[in-house]
Formats: sequence, structure tokens, C-alpha cells
Amino acid sequence: MTRTALTAKWVVGHVDGSHRLFPNGTVVVEGTQVLYVGHRFDGAVSRTINFGEAMIGPGFVDLDALSDLDTTVLGYDNHPPELKGRVWPQTYMQAGPREMYTPEELAFQKRYAFTRLIRNGITTALPIASLFYRAWGETTAEFDAAADAAADLGLRVYLGPAYRSGNLVVGADRKIGFHYDEPRGLAGLADAVRFIDRHEDTRGGLVRTMLAPDRIETSTPELLRRSGQVARDRNVPVRLHCCQSRLEYDLVVQQHGKSPLELLRDTAFFAPATILPHGLFLSGINGITHVAPDLEILAASGAALAHCPLVMARGGKLMQSFARFRDMGVTIGMGTDTHPPDMIQNMAVGVMTARIAEGDATTVGAADLYNAATTGGADALNRPDLGRLAEGMAADLNVIRLDTPEMGQVIDPIQTLLLNGSGRDVSDVMIAGRFVMRDGVIHGVDDADYRERAQAQFDRMVMQYPDRTLFHPPVEEIFAPSYPLG
Repeated sequence: MTRTALTAKWVVGHVDGSHRLFPNGTVVVEGTQVLYVGHRFDGAVSRTINFGEAMIGPGFVDLDALSDLDTTVLGYDNHPPELKGRVWPQTYMQAGPREMYTPEELAFQKRYAFTRLIRNGITTALPIASLFYRAWGETTAEFDAAADAAADLGLRVYLGPAYRSGNLVVGADRKIGFHYDEPRGLAGLADAVRFIDRHEDTRGGLVRTMLAPDRIETSTPELLRRSGQVARDRNVPVRLHCCQSRLEYDLVVQQHGKSPLELLRDTAFFAPATILPHGLFLSGINGITHVAPDLEILAASGAALAHCPLVMARGGKLMQSFARFRDMGVTIGMGTDTHPPDMIQNMAVGVMTARIAEGDATTVGAADLYNAATTGGADALNRPDLGRLAEGMAADLNVIRLDTPEMGQVIDPIQTLLLNGSGRDVSDVMIAGRFVMRDGVIHGVDDADYRERAQAQFDRMVMQYPDRTLFHPPVEEIFAPSYPLG
């Protein structure tokens, strides 16, 4: 195997169970693995690449990675969701929901999103997409295409079509209720199992699989029970959006007489690799008055939290708190869950919101969030070979430029990165020993063309909103401009 030495002003290596900074460091890659991390390598190498004033670090692990066209902009200033098409009207549900994207559009949006993940230094991704625009759940056909796209681009992924047994609906009285179709949810789970059996550990190990029940409030107890059993039997991660909103928490208590985490405990949902985005609303936290042993259940379950501070802060929410869960020993990984999937900005907002939550700037530092974006995500997946640069680890890394005027002065690269950096500072990305982005260019990808195609597809989707919005107002009323048009 060829050996490549990578050098830079700073290298983030991993020694004795934690990251360590190596000034003027070297990383040697052989095949798909890291051979050496340190200051000086005495062995022979076939080539040396000097990145100069830059930082070489482990690739980011994104536990909630957008694989969709971004729709955050549609909800940014347009409220409430039940009047803006983000909750289906009962009339739409009764008429039979339909796909708002073609199979070709679904395949393209995942490929497009995967290029954005790479561009931001993310090397391992667990895709997430909205089901608002779907007939019900995701399809195995679109995930077959996603596996092809990931392998072609060189992205390491955990894939599995999302499924659900229920959906929120809103009536003419503006009250939110539920529509359930448990057989449809169980059929979605069966499809997901077949997908796992076809794709687990394929494409040279780049493609792994997972279970993705959509959200706890759209999952019946039986669907949760069976999902947990499959996750244990197949030894795959299972991710479920849980404790992410006050509405979700209250609806679960209303329907089941127990908190979301009590419901997961009582349905034996927890598996060795359980991932729960977002962990914001638990008993006694963020205004929840329902009395339940949520913190004790979470700590005992071994489940990891997928922390998505940027997208949550956009909606006025924050975790209460990162320091609390860290000190409890809960594994915390990171998810971007929005566009751009800027993990650097995500970490920066994570530090800010954690300090705001505690009212103390000393409780959480840059290293805590960098750990979450690297080792935390890897540990959530039970993958000790990811999220760290050391001998024998996967050669998944990113290179972040530190020599731009915008980056400012550097005394410590991690602190400077979270103060002044962004995903735009990522210049190079290697996954499994292969450069998938070099000098800001992803081979075979025309960014301008991709962006134009994505905008055209987005525009077509937006024009369909009146059909699935309560009272069917025109598009310009659903999405009013920030200022009147001149």
C-alpha cells in the first residue's frame, strides 16, 4: 500500500483516550487507515503533502445530516406551522397524501446534500429528510440510489428509509390531532429490514445501515417495540427524534399516560446504538411539569443524544443543558439537521447556547463541542475507529485553513476555529484514505449546476404548498416576503 504523509501547522491526534494537539504535526496514511500521528515519521512515504497554515483533524460525524433540499427557510419567519403547511390538514390526509418529488428528484437531492456534507468536512453521515413532502414514509428505491451516490462520492454513511405509523393533522378548528395507520408503519419497518439485509457493510464498508423510525409522536408502541428488537437482532443503530418539542412531549403524555422516555423504556426500544435527537424537553426541563424519571431513564439506557444547536436555536430553543448531560455521562454527538450542514458553525452555536443555559462561560468550552462532533458521534455508533486520528483508525480527516484574514489570529486552533471559522474554511477531505475533496473541489461535481437544479426543484415543491395547507391559501400568503414587494 502507498503511504502518504500529510503535514500542517496543527494536527489533532488522539492519545490515551483523548484528542491532543501536535504543533507542526504529521499524519501518515496507508491504504484506508492511519499509520502514524505525531511530529516526525522516520519511515518511507511515497508522497508528502504540506498544508501549511492549516489544521488536520478527524472528520466530523453527523448523526442527523440533512439529505433533503433545505426547508428551514420556509419555517424561519412563517408561523404557526399548522397554518403554513407544516402540519397536514385533515382534508389532505383524507384525500390521500401524495409524493411531492419524483423518484429522480429524490435521488438528486440526496446526492446534492451529500456533496454539501463533504464540503463542510463531514466524513460520516446519518441522513435525515422531512416526511412533510412524502406520501407517507421513505422508499427503499430512493435509498438504493443514496447508497450509489454515497459510494460514488466517497462519503461514509449509515442509511435506512424513515417509516412511521402516524401523522399529525390539523382540522378546520385549528386543533392538532393524529391519523394512524399502524399496518403502513409496520410495512415500512419490514421494507427497512430488507434494505438492511441488502446493504449492510457494502461498498467497501462505506455503506452501513440503520433504522429510522421518524418521530416518537408518530410511532405506535408496537412500532417502537419491533424497531428496538430489530435493532438488537441486526446490530444496527436506531435513531428516533425524541424530546425535541413541547408539543411532542405533551402529545405523548396525553396519548400514553407516560413521558416519551418512559414510553421507550416500557416498549424495550433501547438498543446498543440508540440515537435520540434532540434531548431538549424532559421532565423538569424547559418548562415540562410532568413528573417522570426521564434523566434516570436516559442515563441507564445508554442512548446517545444527537445535539443540533444551530437548527434548534433558529427556532428559539436550546438544550438545558450540554453540561448537565455531559456530567451525567450521557454520550453527546452532533447533528447539523439543516442547510448548510456547517458543523463548525454548529459547534460555535453549541458553545454559546450551553453557556447561556448555565449562565456561566466556564462550564463548556470549545473542546467539549469538538469532542461531540468527532469522538461523541463515533461513540454513539460504537465505532472506535472513527472520530479520532491515531494508528489503526480509519483515515477519515478534514483540513481546515487557518491562514485567511477572516480567521484572525491563532493561539489555539480549536478555540479560533469556533470563534471565527465556518465550513467554508474546509479545504480538503479524506475518507477511507481517499481524497474526496481537494482544494475545495469535489471531483465530478459542478457546484453551480447542482445549485441551479436544487433551486428549480425547490421552486416546484413550494408551488404545491397550497394543496396541503389548511384553508388552501395562495403561496404568497403562506410565505410572505420580509418586506412588501416594490
